[in-house]
Amino acid sequence: MTSFCRIILRTAAVLCTLPLGLTGCNANGDESPGAASQPPLLNAVAPALPQTADDAPSPEKTGGFDGKRAFAHVVKQVSFGPRPSGSQALVHLQDYLQSEVKSYGCNVETDSFGADTPVGRLPMKNFLVKIPGEKPGVILLGTHYDTLLKDNFVGADDAGSSTAVMLELARLLCPQHGNYAVWIAFFDGEEAMKQWSDTDSRYGSRQMAARFAASGDIKKIKAFLLADIVGGRKAQFLRESSSTPALIDLVWNTSAKLGYSPLFLNDTTSAQDDHDSFLKRGVPAVDVIGDFMNNGYWHTPQDSLDKISTKTLAIVGHVFLESVKQLQSK
Repeated sequence: MTSFCRIILRTAAVLCTLPLGLTGCNANGDESPGAASQPPLLNAVAPALPQTADDAPSPEKTGGFDGKRAFAHVVKQVSFGPRPSGSQALVHLQDYLQSEVKSYGCNVETDSFGADTPVGRLPMKNFLVKIPGEKPGVILLGTHYDTLLKDNFVGADDAGSSTAVMLELARLLCPQHGNYAVWIAFFDGEEAMKQWSDTDSRYGSRQMAARFAASGDIKKIKAFLLADIVGGRKAQFLRESSSTPALIDLVWNTSAKLGYSPLFLNDTTSAQDDHDSFLKRGVPAVDVIGDFMNNGYWHTPQDSLDKISTKTLAIVGHVFLESVKQLQSK
């Protein structure tokens, strides 16, 4: 996936090759709903997960966020193959997402809708995890989970990584009740079906923002933190210029306090992404997005599992956890 920075040629991709032990993973209701300590996939393939020099710091050092668990979620998504909106592979992922968040004790709402696209009307589905709070107000987190409509494009980083981060955040946050409610959105249809435009892109986030506006919930959202392309081994995060300055500062100051300034740079970039759907309706929002323009594999066959770092996943997850804590204290 992801954001689209002005005019970019979208490239075709080739399916990455997975070890035999990972290719047969299925997402359905039969997958271990409980496994309290590890997601079903991690139980199955833990011995096969790569142990590399960029191994994640222990959860004790990242507020409980487990980079290896998050990596296992990326492996699971890639095992389904390409996952564009309306595909059977995305249905498998939808089943997996719903099964996982329910196994964490989360309250999850689904919104199934039809989207008119340049390739026809497609079925799409948004998920919204709702964690209650003590006071009025909502902290919204989000990611898209679909991949680019290109043959054999598996999108390990775009959007496997951010989806994995949000799943791990759901596991940690669902048992907690803070001052404000925390909602975690999983958007379908972020990617353009043909050519990125205001009408061919961000189908899921536009749908959810419109529903919130109609219900009045849009006024409850204090902040929206979006993650996208957040798992690369050489990832760097730049301040996204259309995002709300105060939220950029909050996230970047948090990352600096945690010692992650080498990844969270003070340079700026411009990206169009799912945060736009909420900014347009007056919601403060920040897009935490990897520097996809310079990562060397955005929307190409190289966006495969070998590009993903357990360490980067853990760092981003830690920053999100601490940023939520900061917002809860305001």
